[in-house]
Amino acid sequence: MGAALGRRHTHTTLNRGGTLVAMVKRIIPPLTCDLHKGQAGRVGVIGGCDEYTGAPYFAAISALRLGADVSHVYCTQGSSTAIKSYSPELIVHPILDSHSAVADISQWLERLHSLVIGPGLGREAQLLSNVKGIITKAKEMQIPMVIDADGLFLVTKEPDLIRNYEKAILTPNIAEFGRLFEAVLGQKPDPMEVVDNVSRLSRALGNVTIVQKGENDIISDGTNVLVCCAEGSCRRCGGQGDLLSGSMGTFLHWAYLAVDSNIECQSFATYGPTVSAAYAACLLTRECNRLAFRKHGRSMTTSDMVDALPLAFEQLFD
Repeated sequence: MGAALGRRHTHTTLNRGGTLVAMVKRIIPPLTCDLHKGQAGRVGVIGGCDEYTGAPYFAAISALRLGADVSHVYCTQGSSTAIKSYSPELIVHPILDSHSAVADISQWLERLHSLVIGPGLGREAQLLSNVKGIITKAKEMQIPMVIDADGLFLVTKEPDLIRNYEKAILTPNIAEFGRLFEAVLGQKPDPMEVVDNVSRLSRALGNVTIVQKGENDIISDGTNVLVCCAEGSCRRCGGQGDLLSGSMGTFLHWAYLAVDSNIECQSFATYGPTVSAAYAACLLTRECNRLAFRKHGRSMTTSDMVDALPLAFEQLFD
């Protein structure tokens, strides 16, 4: 890892933390009185099945608590009542398992700024087929997307689904990364080259941004690398990845707003919107983890991390 970190445009929280935080601050849109509902982000979460209702909720509520204005969940009929019961703040559409799901959800896509695909999706064949169609349509419309969890299972089966789509971020954990690496490159990742592995996979997928989650979060678009090694905790309760993907969906919209606004920031010009958004979400999630663990210790859950999100944001970026 040490040798790999020496290449150009490879930085970590430790050796360039202040500059990277300043970069994130530049992409966060200011709150002004002339804004109207939706401008700060309309995020769509694609996921939620009978077995998994918490994951889409955590992703959607995290997108909202970070600062998106509207958060939609497109889930199965059977999971919708539970997800609705968790929060009145979310707009829940029980259509993901219908035979007309692709057409129905496509009608909403033009209203959305980003997608988070995979939390609580499950692996039922009809659902995966529907999500494949949704991804294809979203790519045609150039909608930025974060793909996590069982969305990564789909991409591992069909890498061409996302190949060369540079507005996508994939967020595999160590095990998911290994399976995806082997599916795309035909070999197992080299355990001695953890940073280079991420860059290689990104390049093989056509410079799709990859976030390999772990003790350190390694982020690469195949050219640049950021390693988020900010303090978190040793607690690994279920749902933390959903907080990460949901907040990343909001940051991703903000990053593309920054592109459209031509903000002046050399670091942002170097890393671009997907790597910058991914780093921002990784840093925020770690701070949520740190704050929640400090208060709750071993009993900490992802709900505690979501509650810590406003303070984490304030301490990092305000």
